[in-house]
Amino acid sequence: MPNWSQILNEIREAGSPQDIIRRQHLSKLADYTKRNVILYYSAWLQKGHQAEARPNLNINDNDKNGLMSVVHKLDRPKGLDLILHTPGGDMAATESIITYLRAMFGTDIRAIIPQMAMSGGAMIACACKEIVMGEQSCIGPFDPQVQGAPAQAIREEFYRAAKEMQVDQTKAFLWQPLLQKYGPGFISQCEKVIDLADQVVRSNLESGMFKDDADPAQRAKKVLDELGSHATTKIHARHIHKAKAKEIGLTITDLETDNELQDRVLSVHHACMLTFEQTPALKLIENHLGACYAMTAQTFLVAAQ
Repeated sequence: MPNWSQILNEIREAGSPQDIIRRQHLSKLADYTKRNVILYYSAWLQKGHQAEARPNLNINDNDKNGLMSVVHKLDRPKGLDLILHTPGGDMAATESIITYLRAMFGTDIRAIIPQMAMSGGAMIACACKEIVMGEQSCIGPFDPQVQGAPAQAIREEFYRAAKEMQVDQTKAFLWQPLLQKYGPGFISQCEKVIDLADQVVRSNLESGMFKDDADPAQRAKKVLDELGSHATTKIHARHIHKAKAKEIGLTITDLETDNELQDRVLSVHHACMLTFEQTPALKLIENHLGACYAMTAQTFLVAAQ
């Protein structure tokens, strides 16, 4: 007979009703696909207005600890279906997460996007062998941001100022207040982060999604010219829907072509959204076996398998 503390541990491991339902639907999805399933979800749509929550809503280095926790004990030769819902975040953390997942599953990773994978989330999706999207799904541009502004726009503005002042020195009086806010090495920093974003996405497309293409470099360039260009996308929050994602050459699978897959994916998505609405959770990283790394404003919770 289990004692009081053992029963208490069972209750804690079972989690809240939201946890129980969400895990049931994750398990049902894995039963159908016969693949490992990990959800990587942020509550930024529900809680982005909370100042104390914002640092934890974006992709950051703590997320790698969560992914390591839920990858542990998975049957890695089965591959991975990664269900993404994220606003993006730190580029270095994004690159590290991609590197880790590739080390664990090779290129046998499929990104499933029920709603939105923006910025760094799009970079992760581009590192997968294919992206599953519905009519409601979107990805976002991955042009890098520096201090909240597009690095490419900052660089463009700086060189425009230099060109105008070279032609007409009186323009210096107009540009000087703006240029004074740029510290030493700032433009160089912008150029390097632009190069890094290009390098990360290009290398992962060429070695993953486009590796069997006749000209992977050219196909990757087309994606970069669209999603990596602030001049093309205009705003960092631009929503790139399924039809456009296909047009620029990404390998996209229609979620609607498999009704059973669609039902199971959207059930997981709805369960996550309700979890965010009804609990303090800010981020969920969870696998189909029940291992979960859930983040609140103050607490990290790990449910062991």
